[in-house]
Amino acid sequence: MRIPRVAALSALLSLAGLCLSGGVAWAGGDTVRIGVLNDQTGMNADLSGQGSVIAARMAAEDAGGSVAGKKIEIIFADHQNKADIGSSIATRWYDSEGVDAIVDLPFSSVALAVQDVARQRQKIVLFSGPGSSDLTGKACSPFGFHWTFDTVALARGTGSAVVKSGGDTWFFLTSDYAFGHALAKDTMEVVKANGGKVLGEAVHPVNTSDFSSYLVQAQASGAKIIGLANGATDTTNSIKQAHEFGLTDHGQKLAGLLVFITDVHSLGLQTAQGLQLTSSFYWDQTDATRAFAKRFGERMHGTMPSMAQAGVYSAVAHYLKAVAAAGTTDGPAVAAKIREIPINDFMSKDVHIRRNGRVMRDFYLFEVKSSAESKGSWDLYKQIRVIPAEDAARPESEDACPLSK
Repeated sequence: MRIPRVAALSALLSLAGLCLSGGVAWAGGDTVRIGVLNDQTGMNADLSGQGSVIAARMAAEDAGGSVAGKKIEIIFADHQNKADIGSSIATRWYDSEGVDAIVDLPFSSVALAVQDVARQRQKIVLFSGPGSSDLTGKACSPFGFHWTFDTVALARGTGSAVVKSGGDTWFFLTSDYAFGHALAKDTMEVVKANGGKVLGEAVHPVNTSDFSSYLVQAQASGAKIIGLANGATDTTNSIKQAHEFGLTDHGQKLAGLLVFITDVHSLGLQTAQGLQLTSSFYWDQTDATRAFAKRFGERMHGTMPSMAQAGVYSAVAHYLKAVAAAGTTDGPAVAAKIREIPINDFMSKDVHIRRNGRVMRDFYLFEVKSSAESKGSWDLYKQIRVIPAEDAARPESEDACPLSK
């Protein structure tokens, strides 16, 4: 059933694009302009920031610097992890500055706000940094694509693996914004579905420096697993302070539900070793991932790419292929081609996109190496298992996106 419906949606979007543009035409003059909108200086800067800008520029360069004779231009801005600032920048970019597509958008509340702006203008937005599964659920858009990871995949990866290995009682530390609540909710569902129990939850503000009161609650719960439904510096701070409190010395274990390689590198193996995590990318998986990481690292002073940064490259590269195939930057026409063309790059092979905009890629369960196992400063993960795309995604029958009906 999926193929005919996707084909029908693609045809509808293509027709809409031709009607709006008066045929195959360019919507933005002689330049294809892509905006990287993310956190440049705050809690998400390491996992996205300038690294995502570099990744987008690499994709543009690998496309030859132009598409169908039109120059490719990459611009960027800092949304400061604030939804109002992000939506304001997106509005200005789309309405006044000729931006054809926006990419990255870590921080889910910002991503959801920009999704609305893009939907109203029928403009493309490619999400690599945010995690909320609502982006392809109740807040879905024909012009929005969730490229790299979401809370369902993280929950089904790390959550199910930990429960199956005996971690059957959980207490959650949840960051108080869209992503944190979505991640906690999706993981709680997985824990319960696998026979586990949720003993409690402590909700903390974003960018918290002191986790002591929340960790005391987690310790008092007696849960075997403390699930960290947060991200970036909130994750690293909660892990560091949990070790300082001695929680892991008394039998409780931490489950980092969203952990980036930059987080592990910052924590160090002495603190992070043994931590299990789910990711759609690791730089040392294949010859292709290593080649990309080498080029990236040369521009980023030896830093290896996070999955969000790798996803930005993948999203921009695929977007440019879609523009070339559509012969226009018009949103509906390009959206149809984004769905129609399989994704093939160093991250994934022959990957398709669901009607709701969810990129159906495999995920991987990793474990952080010990100091003795590591052979270098970025030799951090060992792969435990592959999580097939269909297992990592919410079933379409449970999808709240109207496009899936």
